[in-house]
Amino acid sequence: MKAGSALVLTADPGEAASRAVQEACAPLEGTPPEFGVLFASAHFLGSAEDLAAQVTKRAGPLPLIGCVAESVVGVAREVESEPAVSLWLAAGLGPVETFAMEFVAAPGGGVFGGYRFEPRPTGPPGVHLMICDPFTFPADNLLAHLNEHVPGALVMGGLASGGLGQRQSRLFLDGRVLSRGAVGARLGGAEIHPLVSQGCRPVGQPYTVTSAEGNVIRELAGRPPLERLRELVTVLPERDRNLLASGVHLGVVMDEYRAEGRQGDFLIRGVVGADPTSGALVVGDEIEVGQTVQFHVRDAGSADEDLRHALEQEAAALGGRRAAGALLYTCNGRGTRLFSEPDHDAGLVAKILGPIPVAGFFCAGELGPVGGRNFLHGFTASIALFPGAAPRT
Repeated sequence: MKAGSALVLTADPGEAASRAVQEACAPLEGTPPEFGVLFASAHFLGSAEDLAAQVTKRAGPLPLIGCVAESVVGVAREVESEPAVSLWLAAGLGPVETFAMEFVAAPGGGVFGGYRFEPRPTGPPGVHLMICDPFTFPADNLLAHLNEHVPGALVMGGLASGGLGQRQSRLFLDGRVLSRGAVGARLGGAEIHPLVSQGCRPVGQPYTVTSAEGNVIRELAGRPPLERLRELVTVLPERDRNLLASGVHLGVVMDEYRAEGRQGDFLIRGVVGADPTSGALVVGDEIEVGQTVQFHVRDAGSADEDLRHALEQEAAALGGRRAAGALLYTCNGRGTRLFSEPDHDAGLVAKILGPIPVAGFFCAGELGPVGGRNFLHGFTASIALFPGAAPRT
């Protein structure tokens, strides 16, 4: 596989397309691109169609997905305020199938249409990259359906963020622009290593859920969870107490057979409410009796440590191979809203994995697997990493 990326800082669709295609094609060394991913800053909300047409004109017709986003990522930069276009082109990935999906609401639920995820007769369902409109497409419902009915399907991506204030999205699909639903690409033969960094660290001790209903936890190890939380506050250092006061998170252990849950072994969900009378806690997901959970805190230091650890583990797992490229879906609550310096996530990828072709955007929700199951996250960096060829001996 070969990949190339380009980051162009301009609001002119023609200039952005011309420069981006030229720069992203250069590392392909004459091989025609077979797949593209395109992200444009919110400055292109009104000119998304022109940009898509110009990119297709210069790169040729090819499978392509993307969106207009609040901010875009390219190479080792995160452009949060300037007009920018980030383009990622690849060849040698194997078969690529792009698709569009819609959700049609119905009494008692709804129906997803446009594309069918299903196990393949000759192998696993493959890797799916998806970009969803947060206003018309319930991505979390789709992921829950896939976890139950299409085990092994891997979904990575994010929710478009380019028109949150106006409640409108612009999604790129091949040479077209859609304003609702979701776009995606199935990469049937590509090797992808998913990295999901949720940016939290555990505090206190783990507890077994002994009473719960839906997303309400009534007991942790036989006692009200609010009581457990108050106990925790009394023994934590001041820094962690302050972090809990700014937002409580709960980590659900994904592998009950692991002797001790470590940072990165949890699915993180926010605590969204509490009942002072009963001591129950309301969590942003369904919790089952018997699951092991642990309170977590989130700050810039924890987020840096978690992503750094995930990337260092991946660098070791590559075993001397150089990554061929990566797609970075990072939360719009990260960037300079969380870190004191710009370009944190993209810069850390470059620092640990080298100057590889990278494109991405700031999402309104991130898609990525934890413990072999697909989830919708917040405040997370979800990275689809494409390993390169093994070094010659």
